[in-house]
Order: sequence, then structure tokens, then C-alpha cells
Amino acid sequence: MTQAEIGDFFLTDALAPAHSAPPRASTRVRRRPRWGRGAILLIVALYFIVPIYAALDFSLQNIQGQFSFSPLTQITAQPGFASAVGLSFRLSIVTLVIEMLLMVPTVIYVHLRLPRFRRVMEVITILPIVIPPIVLILGVLQAARPYQWISSSPYLLAAVYVVLAMPFVYRSLDSGLGALDLKILVEASRSLGAGWIATMWRVLIPNLRSALLSASVLTLALVFGEFTMAQLDLWTTVPVWIYNSSSTNPHVVTAVAMMFLIAMWLVLTIIVSLDRTHRRAKG
Repeated sequence: MTQAEIGDFFLTDALAPAHSAPPRASTRVRRRPRWGRGAILLIVALYFIVPIYAALDFSLQNIQGQFSFSPLTQITAQPGFASAVGLSFRLSIVTLVIEMLLMVPTVIYVHLRLPRFRRVMEVITILPIVIPPIVLILGVLQAARPYQWISSSPYLLAAVYVVLAMPFVYRSLDSGLGALDLKILVEASRSLGAGWIATMWRVLIPNLRSALLSASVLTLALVFGEFTMAQLDLWTTVPVWIYNSSSTNPHVVTAVAMMFLIAMWLVLTIIVSLDRTHRRAKG
């Protein structure tokens, strides 16, 4: 073979189209419908929806069992209802203020100065869940018995509610602070001349908005739903009023319970909506 023929051979081989690889088998696997997840979600939905529907249906009936809005119109006329709502509202505000004044600086200080103490804080804050509420309130009443001005005040319940709500508030604030670069924020604020109070009020609290809102909702729900402590302390809050009035007019009492449930849902929905709006505006 001459040199020209050899060159033509290599040139023809280089210009020849490459052989395409054999087509691969399709890697797509047809997904089977996951009936298990749907069944679990359906069971959970029925577990919550069926009792709520039954309570709503019962609350919209008169004494004869007919559909009527009369239980709703009779709520404000019930004896003791206004005072019970007022007492629960005052206790919720006092509990919320004390809880935030105690827990917000404490959790911030632990995250900044005592990070190793967080495990101890987790153990301490879980104790109100471990200790039964009846044991807690009986111990508090026994300790406050020599001090008449304390034991006769309804705001003793607020102090106990602070302890009872501590696990939920601490975990909400702890998760909120864990999502922040806390040391950099504090050092930047301090380097600009801000004091600790200004740093907490202008820098940290705005960044903890979601955590504070979640803690506030949990505290309000706990105060408006707690029964055992208020009953043993002989104060008529909304749950105690519902229990005492359940035998006289059960339809009205059920309507009150559903009204507070729907109100809590609305408050939670509004808070979540405001938080999302704030995040979008900030982003």
C-alpha cells in the first residue's frame, strides 16, 4: 500500500460518522399509587373532622333537636359568661407578659454566654410536662396559704401558667435563635454603639418575630383551655364556666367551646399570614 493510499484510509476513517451507542433501556419506573399515605391522611383527617362536625351540629340545635341559631344568640345572656371571659383574658395577658419578660432574655443569654447550658435548660423546661398539673397547683396553693394576699388573688394562676407554658415558649424561642447568626448580630450592634437593651429590642426581637408569635399563640391557647388548676384554685375561667354550665344548657355550652376553637384558629391563621407577608416584604 502506497503512502497516498494509507493517508486516504486514515482520512476516510476520521471523517466517518461515529457509531451511535445502542439505545439504553428506559430507566423510568412507573410509580405505583401510594395508597398507604392517603389512607393515613384520611384517617387523621377523620379523627379531627368528625368530632368537630359533631360538636358544630350539636351546637346549632335547640332543645327539641332542630336546627337553630338560638344557642349562638343566647351566649352573651348566660350568667357568669362575661366575667369568665374577662378573667381568662386578663390571665392570658399577664401570663404572656411575664413569660416573655422572663424567657426572652434568659434564652438569649444562654445562647450567647452559656451554650453548654442548653441541655440543662432543656431538662429544666421539660419538667412542667412531666409533673402533673394537679400536683403543681396543690403544691403552689399549700406554699401560698400563709400569704393571704397571694392565695386570694386570681393572678396566682398566671404565675402557675407561666411555669406550665415554659416548655412550649422555650422550644419556640430556642428554634428561632438557632436559625440566627446570633453572635454576629450582637457584635455588629454593639460595635455600632447600641446597648444591650437596644440590641435586644431593635435587632434580636424583630428577627425572632415568628418564634415570638408562635410562643404567644401557644400561651394563649393554654390559658384559655386550662381547667384543672383554675378549678382547684376556685376561679371561674372559661373552661370552668363551661364545665359548670354543661348540665343546664349543653347546646349553648358547646357553641361557646366551638366559638373559642374557631377564634383560636382564626388568630393562628392571621399570625401565619402576617408572618408570611413580612417575610415576602423583607425578601
